[in-house]
Amino acid sequence: MKNNDTKAEPIKEELKENIQKIKQDLGGSDDIIIREITFGKDDSAHAAIIYTDGLADKKLITDFILDSQTQKSYAEELDREADRDNLLEALKALALNLGDNKEIADFRSLYNAILSGETVLLLEGYSVGIAASTRGWKDRSVSEPVAQSVVRGPQEGFTETLRTNTSMIRRKIKDPNLWLETMQIGKVTKTDVAIMYIKGIVSDKVVEEVRARLDRIDIDGVLESGYIEELIQDEAFSPFPTINNTERPDNVAAELLEGRVAILVDGTPFVLIVPTLFISFFQTAEDYYQRADISTLLRFIRFISLFIAMVGPALYIAITTFHQELLPTQLLISLAAQREGVPFPAFIEALMMEVTFEVLREAGIRMPRPIGQAVSIVGTLVIGQAAVEAGIVSASMVIVVSITAISSFVITGYSMAISVRMIRFVIMGLAAAFGIFGIVVALIALVMHLCSLRSFGVPYMSPFAPFVPADHKDTIFRLPHWAMSTRPRLINQRNVNREQTSKPTKPADRNNQGRR
Repeated sequence: MKNNDTKAEPIKEELKENIQKIKQDLGGSDDIIIREITFGKDDSAHAAIIYTDGLADKKLITDFILDSQTQKSYAEELDREADRDNLLEALKALALNLGDNKEIADFRSLYNAILSGETVLLLEGYSVGIAASTRGWKDRSVSEPVAQSVVRGPQEGFTETLRTNTSMIRRKIKDPNLWLETMQIGKVTKTDVAIMYIKGIVSDKVVEEVRARLDRIDIDGVLESGYIEELIQDEAFSPFPTINNTERPDNVAAELLEGRVAILVDGTPFVLIVPTLFISFFQTAEDYYQRADISTLLRFIRFISLFIAMVGPALYIAITTFHQELLPTQLLISLAAQREGVPFPAFIEALMMEVTFEVLREAGIRMPRPIGQAVSIVGTLVIGQAAVEAGIVSASMVIVVSITAISSFVITGYSMAISVRMIRFVIMGLAAAFGIFGIVVALIALVMHLCSLRSFGVPYMSPFAPFVPADHKDTIFRLPHWAMSTRPRLINQRNVNREQTSKPTKPADRNNQGRR
């Protein structure tokens, strides 16, 4: 990460000067607690305890640092120590036996420590301090994921605490090759950002590319993983997301086992996954908890819903405007009768309905949950019925827009669903101008654009383009687990095999093996 700050000022040996500088630099903030203590024989040693109220665990500080018994141990240890140079190590062993502690030598590290929930101990006569891990702020407990719920599977989601999220991943992958690298991004916020990957499975080139893109970020603050996503994505002006996100630990574990890299950002429950493929936005964790035939059927439904959500209104506009001969006579007469009193062409009619629905959708999301649901239901029913009775839109158009909206909810990736909604308006305009020819041209241009995208060096449309037959075991179809014995080849080329056997052992075979 780029850092334009001047060289960090070293900590001074004079304790009072250090305290005065801390108060001055931090503006005398009331939540910065500075406790001066004395200990040792004849109270000869002076020290200061510094922490941030609300970020540090007060009970931990009191029990292990400020407790009178602990300070008595200071005195006993000091009486035994003839060499004053060993005082720092003695204090680390006695008072700061809290797990993680480290020495700091400059004020930049000191401020970063206390503003991250750690407690700093400064000693008179020493130009270094000790930072102890005493983080204890209030955080949200582990709960069910909101955006990615499943019927069958783990009912736990990430929280806003980075260390809680990393521990949830380690619970699922108990392998020493699961490596974690942490850095700070944001000159002002100094947000902790971590990358996780499985050494030996992930491609080293992908890990190096992730590190390089994160190091290039030069920004004041990072408040959510969306900041990171926008700053490291491959295509800035493509409507399609080239980085996936999830709030489910089982999703992250599965992606890591395929050779991907997870990017975790402190303060958000959404973890980024790279590299990402187009097919990833139509797969859910529940696909692997159900039987293969059920998962395959559900994926078919998602792809059909994708087609309806993208070109449903456009097909209606094109057929009713230019290609009426494609409809059965009876249906054509019925549609003509419905549109007899409608004063607008099909494109304007569809545009009004789509915009109205998007407004209702956005209102339902932004308003408080109980009110938002009521607004969505009442708005959809009342406005739709009133528009038909007033002759502004036809009943058939209400049906088409409703089916299109419901189909867009089936797409599992929220960012992909938004992209489809954006593209739908463009295709509607081409259909109104050129009919089915405009739709075909739009789809060809769309496929060409998708094939040109890459995500951290991996083709976005893999394994369709380039076509990799071995990787089609988990795309539109989902074969049984025993048949998916290899990892995606374009993502992972080091450790391709998941398992040694390619088919399960039959019960009869197991019995025969036992007899042998």
